[in-house]
Amino acid sequence: MTLNITAGFIPLVDAAPLIIARELGFAEEEGLNLELRKAPSWATLRDLLALGQIEAAHMLSPTPVAMALGLGGMTTRLDALSVMSVNGNVIGVSKALATKLHAAGHDFDFKSAQKAGRALIATGQRLRIGVPFPFSMHAELLYYWLNSLGLAAPQSLDIRTVPPPLMAQAIAADEIDAFCVGEPWGSITVENDVGELLLPCAAIWGFSPEKVLAVRHDWTESDPDLTGRLMRAVWRAGRWLNTEGARTTAAEILSRSHYIAVAPEVIDRALTGQLVISARGDERETPHFLEFHAGAATFPWKSQAAWIGAQIAGRMGLDRTQAMQTARAVFRSDLYRTHLAQTSAEMPGASEKVEGSLAENTAVASGGGQLYLLRDQFFDGRVFDPFAAA
Repeated sequence: MTLNITAGFIPLVDAAPLIIARELGFAEEEGLNLELRKAPSWATLRDLLALGQIEAAHMLSPTPVAMALGLGGMTTRLDALSVMSVNGNVIGVSKALATKLHAAGHDFDFKSAQKAGRALIATGQRLRIGVPFPFSMHAELLYYWLNSLGLAAPQSLDIRTVPPPLMAQAIAADEIDAFCVGEPWGSITVENDVGELLLPCAAIWGFSPEKVLAVRHDWTESDPDLTGRLMRAVWRAGRWLNTEGARTTAAEILSRSHYIAVAPEVIDRALTGQLVISARGDERETPHFLEFHAGAATFPWKSQAAWIGAQIAGRMGLDRTQAMQTARAVFRSDLYRTHLAQTSAEMPGASEKVEGSLAENTAVASGGGQLYLLRDQFFDGRVFDPFAAA
């Protein structure tokens, strides 16, 4: 018997696990007929899920946390079943701002968040910055980055919400000076010669949970079997994306008109981490620019949720300890352990860890013996200890 599930997505490279689960049969192997519905904006996708018009969604990791905290207008309880992707965002600037930064001596090394941030602040202008959604890792990393360098954010910024596919248009129309967005839409500003890429968000936090597989809590509770089938299908798609040679095929699939509708060679940049940062053809290699599987990338760490909760609480004036506790309940590491137990998924020995403490790839204990976690440092050297912060 085949079971029907409809999942929503935004046209981004990091929607790949859902798309590949459908296109390469991983969903079918789990007895699912996985229908995918493309949404025009994150607000629309959130509402489709919250109102029960779809069963699952490719979702910004802070969105279900914000909803659990009573923010954003929708308070339907969502569960983050797994992390779909780690990293994958870029910060870019308009051509006019790029010209100013070049003239001031910034070298666009695409590595140093310290240098890039100080160069932006030194322009002295009140920056209009586009982000895809108010409660997004784009916004959280942007605020963390600039606050750490002494600029009060978001107070000193003009933050504007722009759906990812419209970011290049917003730059071209001089509606924003800079942006933080997921691929391929940063690269499209380069392709259209209206912007340059300044920094990958992985330079701010080396291993940040970007998108999650989100469902309504009541749906998860009412149909655990269907929940498990969906989780396994998406996990296997992410594992496939990590195999040698897979990403060329993935780029071709994602480029199709009903998915991203962007040339595969542009999509391939995000998948390989070999980014073109300007219309002059300057290239920068960024290891682990976008991860779908390596380093237990799909595990929903409660400590990552707690970091998101703490960041939102600080900005919105909420009780930090309570926000962290609420956030922890959103990332369902318990369901991950239950439903992926029959796979070869790496199971960390604990569900929380000190975030930002790994300067290099590190072997840690796991349920299956040993796994390697990837470098996860914050650019300013700080760590987030969820136990001390509680």
